[in-house]
Amino acid sequence: MKVQFWGAAQTVTGSMHLVHHQGKQILLDCGLYQGKRKVAFQKNRELPFAGDKIDAVILSHAHIDHSGNLPSLIKSGFKGPIFSTSATRDLASVMLLDSAKIQKYDVRYVNKKRKLNGQTLFEPLYKQQHAVQTLRRFRTIEYDHLFDVLPGVQARFHFAGHMLGAAVVELNLANENDSSAKPTRLVFSGDIGRDGMPILRDPQTVEGADYVIMEATYGNRHHEERADARQSLKELTHQAFNEGGKLIIPAFSVGRTQEIVYRLNQLAEAGELPEIDVFIDSPLAVNATDIFREHVECYDDEMIDAILTEDDEDPLSFERINYVRSIDGSKALNHRKKPCVIISASGMCEGGRILHHLKNNIENPTTTILFAGYQAPHTLGRILLDGNLEKVRIYGEEYTVRAKVSKLEGSSGHGDQGDLLEWAAETCKRGNVKGIALVHCEEDSATAFAAELKKRKLGPVLIPAPGDEMAMDG
Repeated sequence: MKVQFWGAAQTVTGSMHLVHHQGKQILLDCGLYQGKRKVAFQKNRELPFAGDKIDAVILSHAHIDHSGNLPSLIKSGFKGPIFSTSATRDLASVMLLDSAKIQKYDVRYVNKKRKLNGQTLFEPLYKQQHAVQTLRRFRTIEYDHLFDVLPGVQARFHFAGHMLGAAVVELNLANENDSSAKPTRLVFSGDIGRDGMPILRDPQTVEGADYVIMEATYGNRHHEERADARQSLKELTHQAFNEGGKLIIPAFSVGRTQEIVYRLNQLAEAGELPEIDVFIDSPLAVNATDIFREHVECYDDEMIDAILTEDDEDPLSFERINYVRSIDGSKALNHRKKPCVIISASGMCEGGRILHHLKNNIENPTTTILFAGYQAPHTLGRILLDGNLEKVRIYGEEYTVRAKVSKLEGSSGHGDQGDLLEWAAETCKRGNVKGIALVHCEEDSATAFAAELKKRKLGPVLIPAPGDEMAMDG
């Protein structure tokens, strides 16, 4: 009995952990790696295992760095079930199709120039037909229900608070030598959210863990206590309005976009938003927002209260908001002279419509680019946020960075060091945890967080590299 760590090991993206039990293999997540283009191109195409050898997948949530390579798994022969919450399945149904579509159009755009230069043409990682085949493998289970994964393996989903449908996975593995013995409990945190964030219920802990796989994205930092995302949005929207410029927000279409819209709606309800149009330029975000409205079971009390008290009964809409689906509507924003807010994907500026908005506005000093989430190393988003380069390449062409670049503090969907320590302390409080593997983090974050866990004597800590294993008793 063991776990092999194949993705999000000493890096943040590409979550993928393989559980071996009684001759069977269960994959926890199958996400896309995001980073240097050439490295990502290779990693995402070369799965470290054969798809037809995987017996089941358990998906913690629908973000592309956790779900986005499931179609490649299907292409490589996987025919087992994919277990998730119903909200995760509903989001994956639009996100995986959108991922395939973006790959198709991005490759087509890049190949035009490669063909002119006599270069080898690229192929998309997978096509929409593979995404459809993936969705047919989903089996949905609601929170707090114990379910059978395979003979000798049961699981349960707990609220993770990170995004709609996100789950902490409790995996109970029967003893390989004595079926009457107490099962070994492996807890996979997925991505852990923060208490008190808008829209979603707070994350839950799991008691009785024997082994833990947990994220440590922000294991070496504390979110600013006084950071007020709503106030920052108020100031930046007024700045854009007064300067006649654009506030461009690269944001994940699922989760972060809805959170920002929720805060803008609060400003609008309070009469604190200037008369500025807000455009959600992402068909995926439009579809995802509709899915958000359908899953009341994930809402916190504040969100439910807003639904009951607002005149339009919709905290994800207000008078000056515009949801853009069409390509023509998106292109029209590049010629718009009036001030506006544009929220578009991808959140790390690695593809999608945001790249077109950046290339058309990044050289304008009245533009502000506001990052609202984590930016992985080597992504365009991270390069812009670090501010070390005067020029950046977008679709193979150089652009001078004259726009202002800022970060929206207080909006992270990941818990900070304090949140993570609290979650670990509760999950490991029985005191006999035999191993904690830190994943979904860069090495400096993992090292700092491991030191904090050791101070509290919560259990032996492992910082696995790709391919490393954690043996489990039982």
